[in-house]
Amino acid sequence: MITTERLRLRPLTASDTAWWVRLHADDEVNRFVGGYTHQQAEARLRDIQQQWSQRGHGLCAVELRSTGEAIGRSGLNWWECFDETEIGWTFARAHWGRGYAVEAARAVLTWGFGALGLDRITAMIHHGNTASAAVARRLGFTAVRADTVLGRPCTVYALTGDDFPSPRTDAEHR
Repeated sequence: MITTERLRLRPLTASDTAWWVRLHADDEVNRFVGGYTHQQAEARLRDIQQQWSQRGHGLCAVELRSTGEAIGRSGLNWWECFDETEIGWTFARAHWGRGYAVEAARAVLTWGFGALGLDRITAMIHHGNTASAAVARRLGFTAVRADTVLGRPCTVYALTGDDFPSPRTDAEHR
């Protein structure tokens, strides 16, 4: 579990299936990350749990500490085809513009570069996703290449542990 001033991040599990489907059902939310049927969500969450078991990291539900409400997801995803660990973030539209993506991602980066000992983390951002590109730049990422992810063009941003601007944040790891 990772906590910040306002957020709690916990590993996603199969019990998050219905919430995952609802999160991705909003056309503005899924514009860049896609939507899920119940069956697709179950399969994706199984993959995420397997990654937690095999690699010791994966995607997390992001909850408000004050209420326990799940408002989004963030965490690390291993891409074997790229030989890279990617950070990602997706939040319910009602929670956009409040700094949650930066807060959650900074805590994930601190965990990734610290406890996990990763040297480099990427962020794969689909073309046109200006909000996510702004979050990546705010966190210190720089664009390193154009690529294709899940059949769609994207810009791959990267950050090394040496260049991480905030190796220590208010994030507590438990």
